[in-house]
Amino acid sequence: MTRRFESGVIFIARIALAVLFLWSGVMKLVGYAGFVGYLQSKGVPLVQIAAPVAVAVETLGGIFLVLGLKTRPLGIIMALYTVATAIMGHDFWNISDAALQHDMVIHFWKNIAIAGGFLLLFVTGPGRISIDGARAPRSGLGL
Repeated sequence: MTRRFESGVIFIARIALAVLFLWSGVMKLVGYAGFVGYLQSKGVPLVQIAAPVAVAVETLGGIFLVLGLKTRPLGIIMALYTVATAIMGHDFWNISDAALQHDMVIHFWKNIAIAGGFLLLFVTGPGRISIDGARAPRSGLGL
């Protein structure tokens, strides 16, 4: 595989991850009161801080992913955020309804898989089709 091809694949992966978070962040912002109510129903502490942080992480994180800006640290932040939302938002172990529990299990493991994608992005970097890639020297791996 060529570095150009690898960079193209990494760019597509960044876009795929970004779409989910951009859409989710904007929907949280548009329905902010409902989102705050949801966090309260889940027993999330410090909702007044957690809600705007979640909107910012998802929206800004999505934008940074598209641009390929600060990609490696963003990969760690987004992985941690995604695992935290899996634990707090998809707590299947607290649900007794079998159908709802099944859905929450799927959503929980989906979040864990997405976190794995962010960890891969942390390791691979953003590829050359990115702001980070444009700033990087062309020696070494250069992905």
